[in-house]
Amino acid sequence: MQRKYVAIGAILMLLSVALGAFGAHVLEPNIGEKATGTFETGVHYHMIHGIGIILAAFAAGLGADSRKLLWANRLFVLGIILFSGSLYLLAIAGWKWLGPITPLGGVSFMIGWLMFALAVKGRNK
Repeated sequence: MQRKYVAIGAILMLLSVALGAFGAHVLEPNIGEKATGTFETGVHYHMIHGIGIILAAFAAGLGADSRKLLWANRLFVLGIILFSGSLYLLAIAGWKWLGPITPLGGVSFMIGWLMFALAVKGRNK
């Protein structure tokens, strides 16, 4: 699991940097300041949780509960898709109907961090 999620986290980080550059250099002149802010929020959370995935993979190597860390990583990936993905589409396409999906991604992030904390607190001996 560790190598797989380090790779997934690294790819998600690469994607977040590419999307951030795309937003700053290509989108900003075309979508306006408010939409750019929405897009940047998506990139910000995308990047933070890409790092979280990598950290969780390393925590598994330190003896933390790997099942809980697996769920943390799954929830981080789901959160990136739901939270950041909905913000990207809202900013680019103006799809306001995605608004109710964004909080589901936020909840995924929060439960993921809870699972991370429980995994480290209840580490294997």
